[in-house]
Order: sequence, then C-alpha cells, then structure tokens
Amino acid sequence: MDNKAKKNALHIENVTMQFGGVVSVNNLSIDVPEHDIIALIGPNGAGKTTAFNCITGVYKPTNGLIEFMGTPMVRSYPSGKDRKNYKGENADKYRGKSVLNPTPDEITKLGIARTFQNIRLWNSMTVFENVLTAKHMRAKQNVFSAIFRGNRSEEKRMREETMELLKEQGLDAYKDENATSLPYGLQRRLEIARALATDPKLLLLDEPAAGMNPQETLELADFVQEIREKYDLTVFLIEHHMDLVMNISDYIYVIDFGSEIARGKPDEVQSNQKVIEAYLGVGEEEG
Repeated sequence: MDNKAKKNALHIENVTMQFGGVVSVNNLSIDVPEHDIIALIGPNGAGKTTAFNCITGVYKPTNGLIEFMGTPMVRSYPSGKDRKNYKGENADKYRGKSVLNPTPDEITKLGIARTFQNIRLWNSMTVFENVLTAKHMRAKQNVFSAIFRGNRSEEKRMREETMELLKEQGLDAYKDENATSLPYGLQRRLEIARALATDPKLLLLDEPAAGMNPQETLELADFVQEIREKYDLTVFLIEHHMDLVMNISDYIYVIDFGSEIARGKPDEVQSNQKVIEAYLGVGEEEG
C-alpha cells in the first residue's frame, strides 16, 4: 500500500534538536502510518536515539512539530538565546503557536511506549513486578492507593492482566525471578512486555536486537510481527541489524549527521548509493 494513503499514527515535521552549537537532529520529517513497521536507520551518532527522545518527551526539540494520531503533541521553536544561536531551518515556522512540551509520563498515557538500546528494567523488582508497575499507568487509581489496597478490585484486575501478559510472552515461568537475572534475550522480551502493559497504540523500539545472536534476532523478527498483529500496534524502530530491518520494515528512513539522506521501501534503501556510502566501515553504536 502507498505509504501516503494511510492515516498516520505519528507525524514528525521539521524537527531540529540543537545542543549548544551542535545540531544533533536537523529538520527531520517522518510519517509513521498506522499498523506499519517503520525503521529509522543510520550510522554511528546519526541522531536516531535523539529523535526518539524528542518524540517521548525526554528532550524538548529546539524546533518542529510532532503529531500523534492527528493531534499536535509536541511543538517548539527557537526563542531567546536559542533563536540567536539557531543553526537549523524553519526558525519562524511555528512562531506564534503555543509551545507543547508534554512530560514522558503524559506521552505514555497518550498511547506511546518505548524500549531502550541499553535495557532499563527495574533491577530491584521481579519479572512480575516490572510489568505490574507499568500496568499502573492505566490504573483507575494511583500507585499509592494500590500499595495500600485502596481499591482491591482494581488491583486484582491489574495483577490478573499482568499474569496473562507474562503467559502470552512466555515469561510466566520466570515471574518471581529478579528481572536482571534473566538471559539477555528474555530481558529484551520482558522490556517489550512492560511496554505493552501500558496499552500503547505506538511502540518505539530502540535497537531491540542489540546484543542478540543470529537465532535470537530471527525470533525477535517474528515476535515483533506477532505483537503488531495481536495488539494492533504501529511500530517505529531503530536498528542496526540490517537483515532484521529489511525483513520486517514496511518503510525505512535513513539519516546521517542528523539529516535525512534517503527514504523508501527496503529494496530501494538497500540499493541506495548514499546509504551504502554512509555505512562503509561503520560498526555498532549508540544512535
């Protein structure tokens, strides 16, 4: 299907992230259609994780607009000292419109969940507790009332749903184990299960295959496609394993030094000379 024919779950427009005098993401525009698997790739230090951080509220972009499900979610423009030192494009495009700068938890509640390149499980908690804690994001109560059993039926429901999610992801046998004691591949799966516990519409995966062996990577490809169907998800991922990217992506964006150098379907990107040149001699990285 034509990428432009679908409704976008995520629309990124002219996003620039500048740190001091360094432009990490430069005038980036990306569309992530509903139910697609879209990949963002690029060599070392290209700005991929910075782009994810702008989407999820970790960073406030220096300039640009991010819409989620057709509604503006993040909007910014350079002002004050940032305006004087701004090196990006479209400095005045969003001027005069209200600045939108939601926090990460507010963005999660909207329906966006993410994983991280370096796994960030709560290492003092069990497998079950990691997922249950994420469940509280959708609770009809706050965490404190749950702890003190202010609403027993709500707590019971969340615990049952947590157990069901662990069973679905093949993690129920490890429910009482410390999360960080699991083998690496299972920790990755647990991190994704924890993200699913927030009931997202859009799942952002930051190098989900990092550290996996070839067999685990193959299994991950199947897993991502399975959860996309089961949970009716849209998936936006950063990844360096090109076999994985080419096998599961509907569309790919390529950036280098923070700027887009190519976009297209997997076969188009794979044969793009600019992409080939950007990747020459490149190894594993933090995006």
